[in-house]
Amino acid sequence: MNNNFSKLGQQLLTIWGQLGASQRVSVLAATFVLVAGLTATALWSSHAEYGLLYGGLSDTESAKVIAALDDAKVAYKVGSGGAIMVPADKVYTMRMQLASKGIPQGDGVGFEIFDKPNFGISDFVQRANYLRALQGELARTIGQLDDVKAARVMIVLPENRLLLDKDKFPTASVFVRVRGNSQLPPQTINSIRFLVANSVEGLKANHVAVVDNLGNTEEISDNESLAGVSTSQLAARRSLEQYLSKKAQDMLETVLGPGQAIVRVSAEVNYDTLTKTEEKYDPDGQVVKTSTKNDENNDTATSANTTPTGISANTVTDTNGTQASSAPVNSSKNHKTLTTIEYEIGKTTSEMTQSAGGIKRITAAITVAQQFEGTGADRKPIVRSPEEIAKLQRIVSSALGADTTRGDTIELAELPFNDQFATEMTTQLDQQQKRDFWVNLARNAIYPALGLVAFFILLRAFKKTPVQEIQLGIPVGRLGYKNGNGNGHTIGGRFGEHNFEPQPGVVTVDVLNRLIKDNPNNMTQAIREWMNRGHTPES
Repeated sequence: MNNNFSKLGQQLLTIWGQLGASQRVSVLAATFVLVAGLTATALWSSHAEYGLLYGGLSDTESAKVIAALDDAKVAYKVGSGGAIMVPADKVYTMRMQLASKGIPQGDGVGFEIFDKPNFGISDFVQRANYLRALQGELARTIGQLDDVKAARVMIVLPENRLLLDKDKFPTASVFVRVRGNSQLPPQTINSIRFLVANSVEGLKANHVAVVDNLGNTEEISDNESLAGVSTSQLAARRSLEQYLSKKAQDMLETVLGPGQAIVRVSAEVNYDTLTKTEEKYDPDGQVVKTSTKNDENNDTATSANTTPTGISANTVTDTNGTQASSAPVNSSKNHKTLTTIEYEIGKTTSEMTQSAGGIKRITAAITVAQQFEGTGADRKPIVRSPEEIAKLQRIVSSALGADTTRGDTIELAELPFNDQFATEMTTQLDQQQKRDFWVNLARNAIYPALGLVAFFILLRAFKKTPVQEIQLGIPVGRLGYKNGNGNGHTIGGRFGEHNFEPQPGVVTVDVLNRLIKDNPNNMTQAIREWMNRGHTPES
């Protein structure tokens, strides 16, 4: 076995000694490429692809995760920002295993504090544990928002007493660490407030303060107080002005181009609430409400006594003891009719309630960029005609819903914009972009260029190498032939253990057949050389 290796080594050394300089370079280059390829393949096959297990954890939670990975003997890598990487095929398995151990559980404690039985603790400790658990659960829930990286919640609850104090009420403060350097949007802040307020008994949303890590605080206002009303009114006015400004500016930029118009709108809003009751009477529209008619008839009869006063009145002339006398009778009749009629006059009653938020007056200031023609020193301004200015002003007035009867004013002016800074920045960005493009192109093309240079160098070396110096296989015995001048040449060599001793100047068919059979490459090379030089072998 050792003899075979030694013979193989000697043969390789013999072949190496017979190679030219360019051939040796080619062999070394091929060997280097082969070894590099095998090494890269081995490294790539042994390299495990890593996936993200957890990211953005605090130092405490990261330490717990790493300790659990060490106990499980799982390879891991710690990247920037606290990212923990494990082999991709073990990501989900390790997440489930860590979740079964309660890792990670976030900062603070949650309601798992009550998982362990606590006997003999006081009511004060029980209440404190409940408050800690509530704060921890709220912090974890707020941390699930897309704009929030981490959060902490502090809740203040008044003590339970028999007599309630209206001046003492629950309050809460929320500290939020935002993602990046952007400020929390208003909808996220409102969501945090309502979440905390609906999780604590008796807590109102306007009693929850939200502070971020950049020092931004959201104002707390009570809608029932004067300050709360003023803040709400100011926010509503700001939103209205921004809406009107954007509405007009978008329309102008669509016509004139982006950045060619600036619109600012000031709106006066009526926040008075008015209730108006009005009654109108129509005297021509009389309607009989009641009608009463009374008829009275009175008949009266009276008689007068005509007997004279004196003796005759006491004297009885009638034999029967009666006195005959005549008395005239007076009678009267009275008729009375009483009619009472009541009329209802037509009446219209209307009640109108005007809510707050109506626009009292709009004032808009619009600046339109002046047009230019030409470039460089030949750049000249083009002044718009008064008709064009008036047309733009009417368009903006219609878009804003301006009413001249209530005193709305729209001022539109054409002014040259100072775009020197923007032009310089654009030029610098273009130059930087072109520079980066060429640098990236050169960086990406340098390796192919080096490969092409090496290829052309090797190709040129091959072209300069004589054909007869390229020997393939193991040297064979000599083979003679005669050229046209009668000079004898030898080719061939020794094939394995077979030695051929051909006659000088004679090549037999048997020898050629055996040479072609044992080493066709050398014979092909020799025949090509003979044909190029114009030599014809003799048989």
